[in-house]
Amino acid sequence: MTPDKIQHYGDALYDALMQRRTIAPLVSTEPDITIEDAYRIQSRMVARRVAAGERIVGKKIGVTSKAVQQMVGVNQPDFGQLTSGMAFEEGQPLPIGGLIQPKAEAEVAFVLKRDLIGPGITATDVIRATDYVVPCFEIVDSRITDWKIKIQDTVADNASCGVYVLGRARKKPTELDLNLAGMVLEMNGELFSTAAGAAVQGGPVNAVVWLANTLGHLGIPFLAGEVILSGSQSTLIPAVVGDRLKCTVGGLGSCEVLFSGEAA
Repeated sequence: MTPDKIQHYGDALYDALMQRRTIAPLVSTEPDITIEDAYRIQSRMVARRVAAGERIVGKKIGVTSKAVQQMVGVNQPDFGQLTSGMAFEEGQPLPIGGLIQPKAEAEVAFVLKRDLIGPGITATDVIRATDYVVPCFEIVDSRITDWKIKIQDTVADNASCGVYVLGRARKKPTELDLNLAGMVLEMNGELFSTAAGAAVQGGPVNAVVWLANTLGHLGIPFLAGEVILSGSQSTLIPAVVGDRLKCTVGGLGSCEVLFSGEAA
């Protein structure tokens, strides 16, 4: 794909983000688009956000479950970049009025205390570089009409990043077994789903290892202070104004969100 087309689609996705509208799947207009093209489009889209005043504050892993991988026709996860405009803290209504077609997913986030530069990263390296882990919600959003995405679409759209909220519960990764820790997800006080960390790439730490090494091959480091979202342990739930979600990770704690209709 030519540089002009890369810029065109990156700008189109950024404009859709700003104007709260969707565009047709990129694979429908560019059937030969590659994943490498899609990551270059993502870089352009994110660069527009940074130029507008946001900062890169972390990374996210997407498409971690086998069911979602089969849906988009791939056998590995993807990644996106988190910006300062996406970050929210637990304890206040989470504004989703500025999103387009948001869906919530529950996961575990890692906050780093030192740089982590791949390739060659191991699980031990990830644990040593992590300051603490925290339960969180990511509210994914797609600028692609009706979520009709293939892997190239979601990659180009910054892995369908929306906003995220970190819980207040924090522990060192050595204080619990993230692979065996169960997660209980509740909606409006009722049980919605259960899961375990091992469902995500064999465990959240393994997911971060994969991402650190994948980004390392691309010359992109994890930096001290960055937030790493390790991948959803829940099914996607439509984010609806007035709904309250709570995820509880065994041995770690919980994160709770109440969706408001305000603009993010």
